[in-house]
Amino acid sequence: MNPITDLVGSIERKGLWTKHLELDRNQFLKIQGSIHTNLYWVVQGSLRIYVVEENEEHTIRFGYTHNFIAALDSFLDEKPSDLYIQALKKTTVKVIDKATFMEFMQSSPENSTTWQLMLEQLVLQQMERERDILTMSPLERYKRVLKRSPQLFQEIPHKYIASYLRMTPETLSRIKKS
Repeated sequence: MNPITDLVGSIERKGLWTKHLELDRNQFLKIQGSIHTNLYWVVQGSLRIYVVEENEEHTIRFGYTHNFIAALDSFLDEKPSDLYIQALKKTTVKVIDKATFMEFMQSSPENSTTWQLMLEQLVLQQMERERDILTMSPLERYKRVLKRSPQLFQEIPHKYIASYLRMTPETLSRIKKS
């Protein structure tokens, strides 16, 4: 049994989704400077989370079909975030607001454990990515992401993968050819 699948099923059975959104390709779910305390379940499609620094976009995370996505900083501290969330293709998400989600997560020990596991996995993934960026060569980063998330290369345009890997699209192209 997958705890995330079970969690989503429970949210569905209890009717806790506040709405469904359909996003067109390149449409924004969240823009820089906004407060976003919603959690989104990606029903279909893909999105990216990114920041802009000195007119350069830096992709920091992707969301795919059957994954949660959020501007986690704004979700947790309820303050404006520098993050953008953008659909990379036609995408459908279900929405649950923070108050409803947290009440549900605290309603049982199983839900609380699942929430803790979700946060732990997110932190570990982020730490692994930071370590990779700081210590690995572009080729090593590419191989690691390919092994960990092969669907990424099927669903996400290469220019965003290059941004995520902190390399130019040309470098990614050369690595893929070698």
